[in-house]
Parts: sequence; structure tokens; C-alpha cells
Amino acid sequence: MPDPLSQLLASRDWLMADGATGTNLFNMGLASNVAPEFWNADHPEKVRRLYKDSVDAGADLFLTNTFGGNASRLRLQGAAHRVRELNLAGAAMARDIADASGRKVIVAGNIGPTGEIMAPIGSLSQTRAVEMFHEQAEALKEGGVDILWVETISCEREFRAAAEAARLADLPWCGMMSFDTAGRTIMGVTSAQLAALVERLPNPPVAYGANCGVGAADLLRTVRDFVASGNERPIIAKGNAGIPHLEAGHLHYDGTPEIMADYACLARDLGVRIIGGCCGTTSAHLRAMREALETRPAGPRPSLEEIAARLGGFSSVGGV
Repeated sequence: MPDPLSQLLASRDWLMADGATGTNLFNMGLASNVAPEFWNADHPEKVRRLYKDSVDAGADLFLTNTFGGNASRLRLQGAAHRVRELNLAGAAMARDIADASGRKVIVAGNIGPTGEIMAPIGSLSQTRAVEMFHEQAEALKEGGVDILWVETISCEREFRAAAEAARLADLPWCGMMSFDTAGRTIMGVTSAQLAALVERLPNPPVAYGANCGVGAADLLRTVRDFVASGNERPIIAKGNAGIPHLEAGHLHYDGTPEIMADYACLARDLGVRIIGGCCGTTSAHLRAMREALETRPAGPRPSLEEIAARLGGFSSVGGV
């Protein structure tokens, strides 16, 4: 039987994913020196509110508060021994919120990078990376996630390690890299290389794409490259809501709900199947995105010039 995400994709032209995790938790009072995953145990009511806000805004899929929930990242806070506890808690709360929504909502177990550099450049071995991702994946599975959501990866070896962890956990997965400058990740991977990589894996992702990076316009330029690659696997776009600014102790991004609504429709017209936001994207942005996707008719594939004109131009090298 197909996995829940594949089933939903088969019945819909597009799905809307959620927005930011960190930005919204910071604005609920999370200190910058505290791992967001700690709130799964210390402030579960606020994490539940984050999840519910996304679902109420129309998200068909939302991420667990577990982006930094691997042993390497948690070790920085003296909490490597809490991987299972924090991931299980984050996933179980998400499962409860999704099941209470009254509609089909996908719970995506969020897995971010280890924060270490893979060998041979760095010291992190492939075996150890797989072990850490697998430990996290098993806890997310125990908590009831539908899929694993691997994002913000920058090198092929770490992407492969996460894929292997998903295989070991016997879970479907989605995989994204973050492209910053000149259409490459910080480790030099291009969008064309990612499009080719996913098809070489023994367990390809249900969908693949890009998240975070610079701005929404830059992310859609990367998406155009995915489309041009000829890979027909469903594409994911999760772009930032502009550039961050600190105002009165709160983190705000300058991408308005109206701009993110334009971004969502441009992504849809490019052929993106799963559309969401990353840093700075609040429930207000999500509501505007959902309304636009449901009410604006689909259009032709936008040019780079149109993307730049509607989203404020490109901020990285190689733009219009």
C-alpha cells in the first residue's frame, strides 16, 4: 500500500506544508541559547500551539519540532542521551494534533543536519552519521510520524546517510537541500546533482526539493532547475519569508503574507507539488498562501524575470 503522503499527492495537484518552527517558537519566548527540542518536554503546550496554528491555517503537512534532535546537535547542550525522549515527545504531540484535525494531515518527522562535517573533509564517518539519523528516525517512528522529512542538508554523503537511516527505520521520506549562493549548497552541490542523486538511491524519497537558503525568489530559481532536470519526482519548495529583523525582542521577516501568497502560486505554476515556508513564515503567511492557492487560477510556468518582479528580485549570485 502506498504511504500516506503518496496517497494524498495522488488525489491533489498540490499540498501545502507548514511554515517556520524556530521563528515562531522564538516569538513564544524560546531563548536563542536553548535547543527548540527541549520545549517538547518543558513547554509542550507551546509546541502543541505551534502545530495547531499550522493545521488551522490550512497546512496539509507539518513538521515535528525535532530539526536538531540528533545526538550530535543535542550534545552541544549536554543532552545527547535525550534523543529518544525529545523526538518521541515531539512526534506524539504532532500525531495527536493531526488526528484531531478532522481531515487528513501528514505528520512529517523533521530531521536536520548533524552540524558536523563528513569525512574525508571532516571527522564524521558515514557509519556514525547513519547511526545518529537512525536513532532519531526510530524515535520519530515510535511517536507516530507518517514520513521522515530530511532538510537543510548540504552534502551528498550526509544526504545518503539520512536515506539509509530511513531505510533502516522502514519509513518513507522526503529530502531537501539548502542552496545559498550561485545555486549551490555550502558544500558545492548543485540542484542538478541533487536531482540526479535522488534517483541513484536504493530507497528514493517520495519527494525532494529545496528549503531555506536565501530568499523565496532564489529558492524558486533553484526549483526551475529541478524542473529542467527532467526528474519527474514530486518537488518540494519551502522558502524563507524574506530577511530577518529583530524588533522589540521579536524576530520578524520582511516577507509579507501577500508576497508569500505570490510565492506559493509561482511555485505551483512551476510544477511544485508540496509548497510551504521556512524561516519567518507564520500562520498569517500560511493563511494567505492557502487562500491564494485555492482561489487564483493556475498560470503558465513563470520566467525568472516574473519571479524577480513579483518577489523582489534575487539576492544571490546569478539572478536576474
